[in-house]
Amino acid sequence: MGKLTTIFRDTAIYGMSSIVGRFLNYLLVPLYTAKFTAASGAYGVITNIYSYVALALVLLTFGMETTYFRFTNKSHTDSNVVYSTTLISVGSVAMLFALLVLLLLTPISQFMGYGEHPDYVGVMAVTVAIDAFLCIPFAHLRQQKKALKFALLKLLNIVVSIALNIIYFIALDGEDVGYVFYINLLCTAMLAVCLIPEMTGFRWVLDRQLLKTMLSYSWPILVLGIAGILNQTADKMLFPYIYPGQDMHEQLGIYGACSKIAMIMAMITQAFRFAYEPIVFAGVKDKDQHQMYEQAMKYFIIFTLLAFLMVVGYMEILKYIVRNQDYWVGLEVVPIVMVAEMMMGVYFNLSFWYKITDRTIWGAIFSGIGCVVLLAVNILFVPKYGYMACAWGGVAGYGVAMIASYVAGQKYYPLNYPLKDISLYVVLAFVFYGFMQTASEWPKLASLAFNTLLIGIFIAVILWRDLPLSRIPVIGKYFKH
Repeated sequence: MGKLTTIFRDTAIYGMSSIVGRFLNYLLVPLYTAKFTAASGAYGVITNIYSYVALALVLLTFGMETTYFRFTNKSHTDSNVVYSTTLISVGSVAMLFALLVLLLLTPISQFMGYGEHPDYVGVMAVTVAIDAFLCIPFAHLRQQKKALKFALLKLLNIVVSIALNIIYFIALDGEDVGYVFYINLLCTAMLAVCLIPEMTGFRWVLDRQLLKTMLSYSWPILVLGIAGILNQTADKMLFPYIYPGQDMHEQLGIYGACSKIAMIMAMITQAFRFAYEPIVFAGVKDKDQHQMYEQAMKYFIIFTLLAFLMVVGYMEILKYIVRNQDYWVGLEVVPIVMVAEMMMGVYFNLSFWYKITDRTIWGAIFSGIGCVVLLAVNILFVPKYGYMACAWGGVAGYGVAMIASYVAGQKYYPLNYPLKDISLYVVLAFVFYGFMQTASEWPKLASLAFNTLLIGIFIAVILWRDLPLSRIPVIGKYFKH
């Protein structure tokens, strides 16, 4: 019981720090969209460069975070040797990456479309190199069960970043989008200083034989990571190359800013992951866990559908997250991106069958297929339909990966998911969504009141069918007969 309590405590700390961190980062969206007009293309630049950063981070860590956890717990390995070998290998690759980018800065910047601002690329290359290296000390904190320090440092980074952005863009009335990247570098350097204790007090040694074994373990994780991150960022990287208009950064900025509203779904998915993953692996040998997997899928879908209806129903309020009305033309992507995020969450739920049966290669296959579909939709349709094709590409990519994982999972690890119940909620949610779309033409207060009524009905159905008040902790005792 003590071990399980520790798992839940640390899960809560990691989960809350991640959710709070994402929420605080939301504060930068109204700041940037108020400061930069859509026509300036500045937010499109931010969206585009950070998509490259996300991919670079996966490449530069090359699966060594997970590999470190795996090898440091092996009985025949010295944990300090594993840690130092991981630090040296990731650090060396990150340093080489930064040096190569700086040496080839002009051609790389020109290729990316930032020939007039190579400093954007150079600064972010150095930043992502440091970030990749720091992933290992952060993993070490988790391995040492220092969850609180991990969470506090993550939150400190975000709070300082927001403070510096407010100082530059509001107090000093700055207008150079490049300072977004300089601030990021400064905050990353601050984290490196804070993590010095995790990089001292032991002998740094590179065990070549150990590294070779670790790399043989990490490469499938790298493939899975690349496919996964491309599913999330490929559209934003490709857009400037395949969109035919000269306003590509303006259009990408509109898409990126409005997509942030839909990231509420990503926050729910991540919170679910932090809480659910340890429980799944803890009960892998328990056959009674099958029912838990099946019910977890149903409740995940129910509550993500509720979140979908709440975002769509209160769009007239939530759109003010994006402060400048120039961006609001892209609000139509929000429901589509939310559906894609929901599918990604379902895919994550389905992924446990190949993780607990040691068939992780299937994860790379499914993610790879989804990525190919996403890329195909973007390449074929972005030239004609712009960022709307990006949104639908996410639905297509995650949808294919989700269906493929379900079909294969039913063969190798069959589960009796309550498909009838799930289908009922899906149909009900999208019928209500249709009503909300019709009501969007009404006066604002009438529309909001009608949407609130529909959301209330949806909650009532949940309470009536699947979550009676008598089963809810604490308040449930007042409803028991």
